[in-house]
Amino acid sequence: MSALGRKEGLARYYSLSGKRVFVTGGGSGIGEAIVGAFAEQGAKVAFVDIAVDASLALCERLALEGAEKPVFRQCDIRDIPALQDTIRTLAENMGDFDVLVNNAGNDQRHSPEDVTPEFWNNCIAINQRPMFFTAQAVVDGMKRQGGGAIINLGSISWHLGNGGYSVYTTTKAAVSGLTRGLARDLGPFNIRVNTVTPGWVMTERQVNLWLDEEGEKLIDRSQCLKHRLMPDHIARMVLFLASDDAAMCTAQEFIVDGGWA
Repeated sequence: MSALGRKEGLARYYSLSGKRVFVTGGGSGIGEAIVGAFAEQGAKVAFVDIAVDASLALCERLALEGAEKPVFRQCDIRDIPALQDTIRTLAENMGDFDVLVNNAGNDQRHSPEDVTPEFWNNCIAINQRPMFFTAQAVVDGMKRQGGGAIINLGSISWHLGNGGYSVYTTTKAAVSGLTRGLARDLGPFNIRVNTVTPGWVMTERQVNLWLDEEGEKLIDRSQCLKHRLMPDHIARMVLFLASDDAAMCTAQEFIVDGGWA
């Protein structure tokens, strides 16, 4: 491991050094890995989350490892005016953002019979609506800089036809439409928009709530690669798409699932 915690042998993206990156839901799980990966590349990272203690601890850990300390702001992404105000204030202090990563989400299980309009609206407000309005908040700055990269996090749940959370799969299927529509609108300004679609990632939440013996067997049966998918695996694809190495990648979905879907 290097002084910044980079795994030896993995790619160093020099084009990301000094880039300004905004991440939603960056305090834990996949988001934590994304924040850490960008910080290790020398990027200037800002992120929002509702989990204050975990987010502050992440900032301190990365600073101790030698990375530039990320900037954390507590924000409920369901509150669009507050979310956009946070982005604008951060951009005023840090400079316009080069990269946006729409990571935040919640895959709460539910049955169709139990879904109320309030539950539906809340799921949309977490998993779908903020992706558009964060993009809206950063796009003018990206235009001023001559380009940028937006990465939206999807899910293989809808590709697989999973049951047990149909509102969630609805929101994640919509990510592909948002990505392709924004890519077409923003392409003339050299702003690239892509989807990264994780498989079943072994975050603390997934392991604690959903992974059991049957789940382990399902992974072994379904994935071509029998290793467990970890948050860092997703973060590495996000890094690539944010970097200049992916200069002609846009309007695409990049699935990282060990060969399940």
